[in-house]
Amino acid sequence: MTPKPPILEMEGISKRFPGVVALDNVSLTVDTGENVALIGENGAGKSTLMKILGGAISRDTGTIKIDGQPVEIRSPREASALGIEFIHQELSVLDNLDIGANIFLRREPTFGGFLKLIDRKRIYRESDEILRRLGVGVSSRTPLAQLSLAQQQLVEIGRALSAGARIIIMDEPTSSLTLTETRRLLEIVKDLKTHNVSIIYISHRMHEVEETADRAVVLRDGKNAGELKGTEITHERMVRMMVGRDLKDFFKGAAENGTKDRAGGFEVRRLRTIRYPNHNISFNVAKGEVLGFAGLVGAGRSEVARAIFGVEEALETEVVLNGQALKIGGPQDAITHGIYLVPEDRRLTGLIVEFNVRENISLPNLESYSSAKIINRTKEAKAAREAVKAINIKTPTPEMRAANLSGGNQQKVVLAKWLTFSPRVLIFDEPTRGIDVGAKAEIYQLIRKLASEGVSVIVISSEMEEVLGISDRIAVMHEGRLTGILDRAQFSEEAVMRLATGTAG
Repeated sequence: MTPKPPILEMEGISKRFPGVVALDNVSLTVDTGENVALIGENGAGKSTLMKILGGAISRDTGTIKIDGQPVEIRSPREASALGIEFIHQELSVLDNLDIGANIFLRREPTFGGFLKLIDRKRIYRESDEILRRLGVGVSSRTPLAQLSLAQQQLVEIGRALSAGARIIIMDEPTSSLTLTETRRLLEIVKDLKTHNVSIIYISHRMHEVEETADRAVVLRDGKNAGELKGTEITHERMVRMMVGRDLKDFFKGAAENGTKDRAGGFEVRRLRTIRYPNHNISFNVAKGEVLGFAGLVGAGRSEVARAIFGVEEALETEVVLNGQALKIGGPQDAITHGIYLVPEDRRLTGLIVEFNVRENISLPNLESYSSAKIINRTKEAKAAREAVKAINIKTPTPEMRAANLSGGNQQKVVLAKWLTFSPRVLIFDEPTRGIDVGAKAEIYQLIRKLASEGVSVIVISSEMEEVLGISDRIAVMHEGRLTGILDRAQFSEEAVMRLATGTAG
């Protein structure tokens, strides 16, 4: 009896972009009902390979087979017709529609013959069932704009589930989810396997791969670097295969800093945000200190960062830098005083992705590259080349569009534009969200370097390992309150979680 072929075979896939070999003879197979983790550093070729499978871009060479039969996938619609659904890291939901309309977008059931009237009752009935399966406790008639980012991510997943996909590509599906929502999603992934749905799971969260994957296929520099099966899938082995080296010194520097002199530095007093008007928080960050901010999604950490930077109005606050009270009415005031924010959503608020690297780096400080309001391109290009080299931005040229860079390198561009100034206070909001382990190590080294140069650094992070590893102290928030600040000797996951859930303080 002839064995059943894999549901998916990608063989010898290659793809070139100007100046870059994105994929070089890459192969991937997936069996029916198998969860294959596709892992590697940013820029390793994962997204390019999946965009080819999802019909977003074409391959240069290689073959794709579904159930052993060669196929051509020229568009996302053709991929969907073959049972392939793609859940992207960057949300593609429409916030001007309700949940049901998003779940059935472009697949609306109709009735009335040639009139093709949309069957809204069926849309809401089936959408409500999907929401129950995902553990989303709202009606499918709810406008999407009323949902949190995490809930919108689950709607995206619901859309793929509703299509009855045979192969679901999940690209960092938990990057915006809480611990509870992440746990629910991983349960859903396991349930899909029992229904013979195959999963290609892309994640930089190694513990999720360890827990759910049947195999881990590793890409490095656009090539197959090997694969791990079953009990071989461990954090250490995955990291070593992904980057070709051990990463033992991720957080080197935090423990050696010791107790900081609290005199001077940066201080926030009685800050009240629009989201939590009845609570005020106060804290300080010494020169050369990294203060981590922990808490569950919705605790109010990002609101604090945006209020300090002036992006959002503070109902009340006093900001003091080196003993001097500052008046911050907007981002320009913060920038003038040397206070900068690296935002959570780098593509939406940190970069102009259609601009190239040079333009993004120089944009906040154009005055320093111009004379008589005419930009000195030579001076601008020289500064961009120096910034690219200084923090190892992986790009063939500073003229490369930011949209074409990997997530880790986009984050470095956001950082580079502030480093062309002389920061006194630097706030990082989720600095390594969606970034691979190698790029994370480089970001951590940059943070520690900034601290060693006397910058007061605030790091907001939802990753427990990160906030414990990078911080000199940890401030923990719960529903708009600052429930406690931990010194390094007090650090533990349990201590942070007690404060984050409001059970201690």
